[in-house]
Amino acid sequence: MTLPPGLYSGTSSLALVARASAFGLGLVYGNMKLKVLKIKSMSQKTVEATTHH
Repeated sequence: MTLPPGLYSGTSSLALVARASAFGLGLVYGNMKLKVLKIKSMSQKTVEATTHH
């Protein structure tokens, strides 16, 4: 299946910019989500540690 030339053909500069910005946003979102998950797991561990004492 071939896509018709246009926005998503990968040859137009707009498609390249859109792809690059989507990639960048994905990296930022993934990084933030990892930080949030790490903070949640650390706080959960401290709660477990305090309840065991």
